Amino acid sequence: MNKKAYTTPLNLPDFSPVIKNEKGKYFIFDPLRKKYIALTPEEWVRQSFIHYLLKYKNYPAGRIGNEIRLIYNGLKKRCDSVVYNHFGQPIIIIEYKAPSVPITQHVFNQICVYNLTMQVPYLIVSNGLKHYCCQMDYKNKSYCFLEDIPDYNEEFEKSL
Repeated sequence: MNKKAYTTPLNLPDFSPVIKNEKGKYFIFDPLRKKYIALTPEEWVRQSFIHYLLKYKNYPAGRIGNEIRLIYNGLKKRCDSVVYNHFGQPIIIIEYKAPSVPITQHVFNQICVYNLTMQVPYLIVSNGLKHYCCQMDYKNKSYCFLEDIPDYNEEFEKSL
């Protein structure tokens, strides 16, 4: 596999990831899991988006988890990323797709299934080129799309 195929420009700020090649396969270092992960197009989006959250949106690294397992109707599921508040409660589920995968209703249905269990206030979907953030309103059984990803300090730490 060609590293360049997985490091295509995204609609996110540039960063300098740690990438290694082992026997012709590329791996990217995930600072949250503290290990190297196979460099796939989806992983490239995840690492770029996580960098954006940490550096530009003030998300604490210790409050983001990657590949978070949950059980829905007896089936094992896995959220791409989950953000937690200072109480350890999940507040955002993030679903990543490769840049070549369009963001469709099917993608939103996938993240909504995860949210049936977690009931978070925000859902984010990104393919690295387009990013969508929904704020859930459980009281009124509705949601709205936000123009931008919330800043962690402004949105989630304001009540401290």
